[in-house]
Amino acid sequence: MEGQKTGKKKIKIYKQRIKVGQIETSEIARLTSQYENIDTTTIKTFKDFPLSKKTLSGLNESGYSVPTEIQKESIGLALKRLDILGAAKTGSGKTIAFLVPVLEILFTERWNPMDGLGALIITPTRELAYQIFDTLRNVGRHHGFSAGLIIGGKDLKFEQKRLQGCNVMVCTPGRLLQHMNENPLMDTTNLQILVIDEADRCLDLGFQKTMNGIIENLPPKRQTLLFSATQTKSVKDLARLSLKDPVYVSVHENAKYSTPEALKQSYIICELHHKLDVLWSFVTTHKKSKVLVFLTSCKQVRFVYSIFCRMRPGNSLMQLHGGMHQLKRMTAYDEYCRKEHAVLFATDVAARGLDFPAVDWVVQLDCPEDANAYIHRAGRTARYTQSGESLLIITPEEEEGMMKRLEDKKIPISKIEVNPKKLTSVQRKLEAILAKDVEMKQMAQRAFVTYIKSVYLMKDKEVFDVNKIDLEAFARSMGLAVAPRVRFLKRKELLPRLPAATTPDDQPIAELEDAIQTNFELPKKTFDFGVGDTDDEIDDIMVVKRRNHDLMDVPEIPLDMEKKKKNKIITKESAAKKILKKNLKTNVKMTFDEEGNAKFDATRHKMTDAAREYEESALAADTPGGINIEKARQVLLEEDKADKQMFKEKIKARHREQRLKDKEERRRIARAKKNESSEAEEESDDIYTSEIIDSLPDPDKIYGRNSESESDNEEDVSQSKKRNKRRASDSDDVSIGQQKTKSSKKLKKKNEDISLVNYEELALKFLES
Repeated sequence: MEGQKTGKKKIKIYKQRIKVGQIETSEIARLTSQYENIDTTTIKTFKDFPLSKKTLSGLNESGYSVPTEIQKESIGLALKRLDILGAAKTGSGKTIAFLVPVLEILFTERWNPMDGLGALIITPTRELAYQIFDTLRNVGRHHGFSAGLIIGGKDLKFEQKRLQGCNVMVCTPGRLLQHMNENPLMDTTNLQILVIDEADRCLDLGFQKTMNGIIENLPPKRQTLLFSATQTKSVKDLARLSLKDPVYVSVHENAKYSTPEALKQSYIICELHHKLDVLWSFVTTHKKSKVLVFLTSCKQVRFVYSIFCRMRPGNSLMQLHGGMHQLKRMTAYDEYCRKEHAVLFATDVAARGLDFPAVDWVVQLDCPEDANAYIHRAGRTARYTQSGESLLIITPEEEEGMMKRLEDKKIPISKIEVNPKKLTSVQRKLEAILAKDVEMKQMAQRAFVTYIKSVYLMKDKEVFDVNKIDLEAFARSMGLAVAPRVRFLKRKELLPRLPAATTPDDQPIAELEDAIQTNFELPKKTFDFGVGDTDDEIDDIMVVKRRNHDLMDVPEIPLDMEKKKKNKIITKESAAKKILKKNLKTNVKMTFDEEGNAKFDATRHKMTDAAREYEESALAADTPGGINIEKARQVLLEEDKADKQMFKEKIKARHREQRLKDKEERRRIARAKKNESSEAEEESDDIYTSEIIDSLPDPDKIYGRNSESESDNEEDVSQSKKRNKRRASDSDDVSIGQQKTKSSKKLKKKNEDISLVNYEELALKFLES
C-alpha cells in the first residue's frame, strides 16, 4: 500500500558503563593479591611483574622491556613494603629499581594531589636529581601524580608556591632542609616511601648534619630504600634511618670484580709536573672519542678548561663543576649528552649516578680519594651493555698505596707505558699565555694552591704526602715562573722541633711541641726564679737571680712564631648588643647650611614634638617592654597631619614660582613688541620727512648759487643722494602697499607740524646764505 511504512523498528541496547574508579579498584585488588607470589627466577620481562597498565606502558614507551638483576631482586621486595639496601655495579639500572616501586605504591594507595607528599627521593648532586626527575617523567607519564624537582641554584619562592600539591619530590639534601625550615607548606606527615640514591655519599660526614635534620622531620612509619654502587653497612647510619629488618640486596657481591666486566681499566705512572703534557697529548690523539676528565677541585677544572681552550686542541671542550651557575651546569650536562665527540672536564660532581651516553674514555688526571671514589668515576663509562675504557694517572709516590686499595676492592687494573714519541710538552705555550694574560695567571695560581691543599687534607696519608711534591717543578709545568706561596705549608715548616726532655715541673717537652703545632702558642707555665728575684738586688751585676741551675735550657722559639692570644670571635649578634648598650644612633646623616647651622630634613627626622619625645623615650628605655599602641597611634596621626601640611606648602610654593615665571614671560613679550613698534615709527618718520623735503623747491634756482657755499652745497647734495639711496634699499624689505597705507595715515596727523618745522629750517638756511 502506498504511504504505508514498511520495515522493522530499530531497538537500541544501552550497556551500563563501568566507572573509572571501579576499574582501578579491581586492578589494585588484583595486583596486591599477587605481590606475595612474585618469583624472581621466572621473571624475564617487566610484564611478568604485577604492575599497573600505566606503569607498563610508560616503561615500554621509554625503552625498558627487560629488567636487570638489581631490578628483578629489588622491585618485588619493595612492592611487599620492605626496607631495602640495594647495591649493584655502576650502570646496572638502579634508578628504575626504585622508581617503579614508588609509582606502584602511590597507585595502589590511590594517591592524589590532596593527599600531599607521598614519596621523597634524595640525591647528593643536582645533576643526578635532574636525571632522576627526567626518568620519572618518562616512566610515569600516564599516572596522574604531580612531581617536583627541588635543587639549589633556583628560585626559592617559586619552589615554595608549588610544593603544596606535590606527590613525588626529587631533591638534594641542602635545599630540602631549607624548605623544611622556612616553608610552611612543606608537610611530610603522610610520607609513604623514602628513597636515598647514592646512600653512602648522602650519609657520610659531608652531609651528616643535613641528613640528621631531614630525618628528624620525617615520620617514623615509612618505607626506606637505599641504593648505591658502594653501599654502606654502618650500624650507625642504619640506626639513624630507623630501618626495620632491612633486606640487603647485592646481586654482584659474589662477583669476581666490583666493576663492570665491559670496562677496560689501566693506569700510568707520571710525575706531577708532566701531567698536563700527558693530558694534552691524550686529548689531541683522541679527537674522535667522547672523553670525561676528572680533577680534584673546581679551580683546577676552570684553569685546565680555559688554558686548553686557548691552545685549541681541535676538540669540543666543556666544563662541569660546583662553582658554575645552575643554568650553565644544566646546559653543559645536556650538551655533553647530545654530542658524539667531546671532552668534559669535571670534578666529582659528575662522578656519581650520571648516565652520560656512549662515553669512550674516563681519564682520572688526579688520584681519587679512595677506592670507592675510583669505582664511581670509572663507572661513567661501560654502562649497561656498552663498553668503555678507564685511565688512571698517578704519581710514583701514590702508586703503592693506591694499587693496594684497588686490589682490596677487587678492581682489575693493568699498568701501561706512555709512548714518548707522541708526548708533547706544553710548558712553553703555557708560559707564553700566562705572561700575556694576567687573569689566566691568577687562575693558575689558584689552581696550584687548591691542589696542594686538597692533597694536604686527604685522609689517607699513605697515599697522599704533600711533603713529597716538588712545588717549583709543579708550578713551572703550569706556566708559572715562581711557585705561589702556600701559607699553611710555610707555617708547618717554621714550627720548631723540640728535643725529648722534661721541664722542672716534670712536663714532657713533647707536650709543648704538640701544643705549638696545634694551637701555635705555648701553654702558660711559670718557673721558680728563687727568693733573690727582687728589685733591691739589681745593683749587684754578678748576683745570680735564678737558683734552680739544674733547669735545662729550653730552645728559644723565634719571635715571629710567638702568637698572641686568639681574639674572641665577634659575631654580628654581639656587635649589635654592644651598640644597643651604648645607645648609639646609627645611620644618622646631618646636613649644614653655609653659616654652619644644621638643616632639618623632614624625610629623616620627626616633624612634631610629640613624635620626637616618643622616639627618645623608646630609645632611653633600659628594659624591654611592650609598645603603647594608643600613644603610637596618636603620634602617627600627628606626623601624618604635619606631613600633609608640608606637602601642601610645597605645592603652593611650586605654583607661586610658576606664576612668577609666567608673569615675567608676559612682560618680556610686551617689551619686545613695544620695541618693534617704536623702530617702525622711526623708519616711517624718516620716510615722510624725505618725501616732504624732496617736494620743496630748490633755493639755488630761485636765489642763485654763491661761490663760498658752492662746495658745501655740493657735499650736501651728494650726502642727500646717498641717504636717499640707503633709505630706498632699506625700504625694499617692506612691501609697497604697507608703505602707502602707513604714509597716508601719518600724513593726515603730522602734516601741519612737519611743514612748519621744515619751513623754519629753510628760512634759516636762506638767511645764512
